[in-house]
Amino acid sequence: MMQIVKGNEAAAIAAKLAKPDVVAAYPITPSTDFPEKMSEYVANGELPYTQFLPVESEHSAMSACVGAAAVGARVCTATSSQGLELMHEILFIASGMRLPIVLYNANRALSAPINIWCDQQDSFSARDTGWIQFYGENNQEALDLMLMSFKVAEDPRVLLPAMTCIDAFICTHTFEPVDIPSQEEVDAFLPPYKPNHVKLDPDEPMTLGPFGVPEYYQEMRYAQHLAMRSAEKVIDEVFEDFEKRFGRRYRKIDPYKTDDAEIILITIGSLSGTTKEFIDRLREEGKKIGMVKITVLRPFPFKEILPVIKNAKVVATLEKNISMGYGGAVYAELAGVLINEEKRPALIDFILGLGGRDVTFKELNEVVGICEELKAGKKMERPVWIGVKKELIS
Repeated sequence: MMQIVKGNEAAAIAAKLAKPDVVAAYPITPSTDFPEKMSEYVANGELPYTQFLPVESEHSAMSACVGAAAVGARVCTATSSQGLELMHEILFIASGMRLPIVLYNANRALSAPINIWCDQQDSFSARDTGWIQFYGENNQEALDLMLMSFKVAEDPRVLLPAMTCIDAFICTHTFEPVDIPSQEEVDAFLPPYKPNHVKLDPDEPMTLGPFGVPEYYQEMRYAQHLAMRSAEKVIDEVFEDFEKRFGRRYRKIDPYKTDDAEIILITIGSLSGTTKEFIDRLREEGKKIGMVKITVLRPFPFKEILPVIKNAKVVATLEKNISMGYGGAVYAELAGVLINEEKRPALIDFILGLGGRDVTFKELNEVVGICEELKAGKKMERPVWIGVKKELIS
């Protein structure tokens, strides 16, 4: 059924359709609609078997999620920005205990200075916490990826938490048509969660989150690493199953007009839509430009992206994040992908759109102009900052 909904509501509808046992959340702009909608669903009887926990902070929200998931509940929450940072300590605990919690994150810039608008620094700072990470381009993807997050996370071959991220305000507060599946369709796709590795049973007590001495700690981390690697195959299977049932195709990466592209732009999130339109215009001018949208950041799609980009002349990452003193995080990932290739494209990162600053065709034209210079053999210092008002920097 098609409805016009905001991105936050699309994610909340997906969570409702997943029938969680527990939702623990603390409101924070711009994801506040999510806990509001979930509490509304519980209060009006649409989720009669769900416990909604209105906690006092995001740290408590994730702690409550860990407690609930540790006794076998299907659990979800939502946050943004500083809220995700306040959860940061517990993110490691959730993944280390192999608890398939699902988190909806509205990507928002981090303080200081205080900023409520979009960039992806918050979730990128959590990319090494052991959580699977999905990034949606629009509201439909917010709903779909949330549903698939539960199925991937709860798979016995994975058992890791997962977060679905969409861009603040650009998606969270924008109304778009979203195809909402029926409860019966979702029930067939996502059966009830039946964990075997954790449970609350007085007759078979178990210790959870014990002390990890040096003789065992490294093996636990290795098991997590293997689980993240296993998620690669599981994600593919879930994407294929979802496409068969609902008709919408997802892959870890989405190449766009890359077959003959000399310059390939790498995007994540809502910027992908703008970039596609931009590429279409440049193609009309005869320029060989393509794009790769990354949907799955963790586990990083090394195997999928290498054959797409290795024959280009320039690969440019469009980064709504910054690793201070280094550059873009996606650049670092792609450098690892390309390092052992004898013939490889020039690689460069562009920092842009931080704190909600618009990225328009003007900025993308500047990006492509620099890429053309790089293609012609000019040496470039990286990262390249786009749109910086240097007169404001003392």
